[in-house]
Amino acid sequence: MPMRAFETGSFAAAPLDIANVDTDQLIPARFLKRPRDARYPEYLFHDVRRTAAGEQDPDFILNRAPWDTAEVLVADRNFGCGSSREAAVYVLVDSGFRAVIAPSFGDIFYSNAMKNGFLPIRLDAAACAGLRQALAERQGGEIAIDLKAQTVTGPDGSVHRFEISAFHKHCLLEGLDDIGFTLAQQAKIDAADARRDAATPWFKPASAV
Repeated sequence: MPMRAFETGSFAAAPLDIANVDTDQLIPARFLKRPRDARYPEYLFHDVRRTAAGEQDPDFILNRAPWDTAEVLVADRNFGCGSSREAAVYVLVDSGFRAVIAPSFGDIFYSNAMKNGFLPIRLDAAACAGLRQALAERQGGEIAIDLKAQTVTGPDGSVHRFEISAFHKHCLLEGLDDIGFTLAQQAKIDAADARRDAATPWFKPASAV
């Protein structure tokens, strides 16, 4: 699936007052053998958002309006911890989410998110708590994310700056995954090959023999 470029904008947001959301909560392991198709959004928080009888739990935030159409999650610490399944990012992206804001993330989840056009934003715990409170008090609201300026603006007007590496920022803005980034360097690769051929005319790569 082509990686979608991240565009600056305002997004409906939901507060998730849960710490240590692990990848098995995001998508239970039994769904990992299934193809990434139109059913994927059904797997997001599958076991957390349902009752023992299998019905949607009205107490779970994403089952209730207006948060059931959220595109951004504001979570607590250590989001995406647990096993290193890339499907934990797929299921968020395929469910319409563009970003998650939290004080900290599982390292592998953070890396997988960046490789799939999903923006993980680190803000300090107080800022995240303030955003969750503002969303809860207003029964919804939007959060503006400006990736170029590296700012988040809450529904209460509060502005928070976040850090992101220049490489990840470039790839997200341009919609480049690892393969796309490599292909974008084709001119440089060709130039390096030409320099090598000129410097070592006696050397012929196996593919050229």
